[in-house]
Amino acid sequence: MKKTEKKKTLVTAICGASGVIYGIRLLKALLARPVEVYLVISSAGYAVLRHEAGYDGEPFDDFLKREGVVFHWEARLYHHDEGDLFAPPASGSFRHDGMVVAPCSMKTLGAVASGIADGLIHRAADVCLKERRPLVLLTRETPLNLVHLENMRRAAMAGAIIMPPCPGFYTRPETLTDIVDGTVARVLDQLDIDNDLTKRWGDKDLV
Repeated sequence: MKKTEKKKTLVTAICGASGVIYGIRLLKALLARPVEVYLVISSAGYAVLRHEAGYDGEPFDDFLKREGVVFHWEARLYHHDEGDLFAPPASGSFRHDGMVVAPCSMKTLGAVASGIADGLIHRAADVCLKERRPLVLLTRETPLNLVHLENMRRAAMAGAIIMPPCPGFYTRPETLTDIVDGTVARVLDQLDIDNDLTKRWGDKDLV
């Protein structure tokens, strides 16, 4: 983080869609900086973490460290249960710099598009929209039916940033990490966070 860069406070969520690697990698990138992160994981998100990432129910900080996350000494990670509607992100008076749902299930997308705030993830997303704060949804589903597309349209019209994790191959990725980092870098761009996770169009070795 540059010395002149404002310290960020961010909300992140992991939902029950395939692709929890995006949420893990995003946390790794964020917590390497002096940021405050408020994390919410849905019950389905935990199930996918167990299936895709080998999470065994250990303290989540320990799991992240096992995944290679190195905490900046000023970084803070706060965990909140998805049912805790008294958590800070549930209120518009709690000031932060944006929210990312990575991955975002079609259930969560539907709730956001419909204004249904029946849990902390949905409520925190709704707060972002009403307070005009960045809300980035890494929607994970394919193929998409008309309901999915309509929910994306409605969420986008309300102010959400719809960002399906579509890799860009012009950077010539060589590993799965390279592919994931390409998407995470674009997420950080949406949050106005400088990063060098991936090559960019215009770099001398690309063009």
